[in-house]
Amino acid sequence: MIVGTLPTSQAPKLSQGKVYRYHRLITRDNSLDLEVQCTPFIVNHDHFCCLLYRSRMKRVNVTEHWQCVYSLDAHRRPDSGSADELAPAIRAGADLRVGTGFRHNEHIDPTSESDELIREVMDFRITYLIEDRWVAGIENLRMPVALPDGFGPRESMSFFLYNQDGHQAIARPLLDGRPATGQPGTSPINDWPDMPKYHELESFDAETNAPSSNFVYDFEYIQFMVRPSWREVLAHDAEGTVIEGAVDELAEAFTRGAEVKVAIRGLCDDLMGDRTTTVDHEVFIHLGACYYYTKRRLFMASANPVVRTRPSIPLGYGSNSWDFGWLMPRTDGLVARWLCDPYALKFRRDSQQYAIRWLVSE
Repeated sequence: MIVGTLPTSQAPKLSQGKVYRYHRLITRDNSLDLEVQCTPFIVNHDHFCCLLYRSRMKRVNVTEHWQCVYSLDAHRRPDSGSADELAPAIRAGADLRVGTGFRHNEHIDPTSESDELIREVMDFRITYLIEDRWVAGIENLRMPVALPDGFGPRESMSFFLYNQDGHQAIARPLLDGRPATGQPGTSPINDWPDMPKYHELESFDAETNAPSSNFVYDFEYIQFMVRPSWREVLAHDAEGTVIEGAVDELAEAFTRGAEVKVAIRGLCDDLMGDRTTTVDHEVFIHLGACYYYTKRRLFMASANPVVRTRPSIPLGYGSNSWDFGWLMPRTDGLVARWLCDPYALKFRRDSQQYAIRWLVSE
């Protein structure tokens, strides 16, 4: 236990003798975020004097700046940072972007004489933490582009997926209304002779409206960049029983304008098929419109589009093992699901109960 003071301007509603959880104490280097319990016991004009209990402190480096915490070379070998830094950042809710480099005539147009280096940075708004140690991200808003002029030949989505070891995948629901010419199943692997740096490992459902494949492309480099600007304010089990934090903290933060993100545990368990065991995983999703019922003290939100796939290490796609859609999570553990079958492009509605962690932007 230590004694500290908080300016009344930072804590104007504190009452003497009541226990609070106070989250932000600024140190000289602005790098320390402490989660504490505090009991104000003296009040004067300028300060509350508080008892701070160290047992509740958590060290969290919160910043609005992007940091490259891990990178791979052209052979997918680690050349800076560590995967041991990447997983804790994602676990704490950090945003993820991945930077790569490639040559125009190796990746875009093999017939071109231009070997110009193209740098790419991709925003992965859906992140997976698998077995609490493995990171993967999915681009949930990307459509196919044909550099440098426009879009690809067919209307579709490009759900690119990147793993921390450089394994990649793509699922592409086709949206142009053309009928499928085949059935789901394993498809022949394309050798891509004009693209020697492209190594297709598995191919599925090539003649359906939802082709997918797992592959490796030998980029010049792969950089994993995170922005750790999130704070967990509530965690509850699948029935809504609070494990840590409080819905009041969530409501106060979102009322002040904070963005909200959820980490849903076991979101893809129902994609395991006939497998008898599940793979522990959390899926991190940004929320859009948020709502708080003030009498019921029930918080809910409309999530950004989610792409679900069967959990594995490395993460990838397979036949009848992925889908996409929208979720509405609530703080009682209920998640309403509006999911699309990518083969038929038909939606279904249901709901499940999940353990969820709620995070707010700083």
